[in-house]
Amino acid sequence: MLVGVPKEIKNNEFRVGLTPPSVHELVARGHRVIVQTGAGAGIGLTDEQYTAAGATIVPTAQEIFAQAEMVVKVKEPQPQECALLRPGQILYTYLHLAPDPEQAAALVKSGAVCIAYETITGPGGGLPLLAPMSEVAGRMAIQAGASHLEKSKGGAGILLGGVPGVAAGHIVIIGAGVVGTNALQMAVGIGARVTVLDKNVDRLRQLDLIYGNQITTLYSNAHAIEEAVLSADLVIGGVLVPGAAAPKLVTRAMVSKMKKGAVVVDVAIDQGGCFETSHPTTHADPTFVVDGVVHYCVANMPGAVARTSTFALNNATIGHAVALATKGWRQALRDDPHLKNGLNVCEGKITYVAVAQDLGYDYVPADTLLA
Repeated sequence: MLVGVPKEIKNNEFRVGLTPPSVHELVARGHRVIVQTGAGAGIGLTDEQYTAAGATIVPTAQEIFAQAEMVVKVKEPQPQECALLRPGQILYTYLHLAPDPEQAAALVKSGAVCIAYETITGPGGGLPLLAPMSEVAGRMAIQAGASHLEKSKGGAGILLGGVPGVAAGHIVIIGAGVVGTNALQMAVGIGARVTVLDKNVDRLRQLDLIYGNQITTLYSNAHAIEEAVLSADLVIGGVLVPGAAAPKLVTRAMVSKMKKGAVVVDVAIDQGGCFETSHPTTHADPTFVVDGVVHYCVANMPGAVARTSTFALNNATIGHAVALATKGWRQALRDDPHLKNGLNVCEGKITYVAVAQDLGYDYVPADTLLA
């Protein structure tokens, strides 16, 4: 199969769909790979390294999309990229369709076979292709929040770890999944006072066994969220419903009563955000203020540490890329029900139930297209 890797064009996005080692994995199995010139330059991956791994360098994204049977990316295709997709072409990348009706409509119109990293499942449960970026985003959420609590960034001027004789800041983490757990690890490490909320009591028990009286665990309901948020200096939103829009757990009314200069980091913004006041921002302009509360809602947070993120992501994605290239999408999805869960749009149909429900499309089970 001919696999193509275009340069990412989203604001301040320097990650790349395939690293040279991943290119080598595909080429060693008889596939061909074309890479847009400079695709990895932002993280120190040169065209020469890709050539040495067996790739062919081409000058434009238009040539990548025109030639490749499968396009491997990181972020969801931008409108000009959607326009280049063609019927039957495989698109393998993050999509996050539920809060993005324009992208969904463009992918439906394209007729392409669109496989989303974020809904591919794992044999032991979980979302293994989302997990590495959730780990990065969870850890980054604390450093982003700490930075924007500085007075010069619009925050209240609080050092989260405190100093002797001065209380530490209070971090509230909503959701104890991969994002929340990684944020929690960083928050405890800097010496902050930490409260974590989740609906899974077993998960809260596990965290309590690990961290003991270093943290406070609360069962997540509207009352508990409001009480915690109103006392917080930094709130991390890490709630995920796979493939679906994130629930709005922090209302505008809650935000209006928060401390002035507090910071919220909405890691769920890729799926629409879990704060009612959130809207996506970029690395170039990462924050906005609502009722005196600083909102950090960058939709591609891991792009800020693009080299770490790219290699972590490729560790998770290359196995399925090899399967798709070797078997073709139909056989690869027939053989692997976890990969089949990644199929979101196929030949003009929405094949992921949560996306269909959130965006008002008819749901077409993937199996009907694999016969």
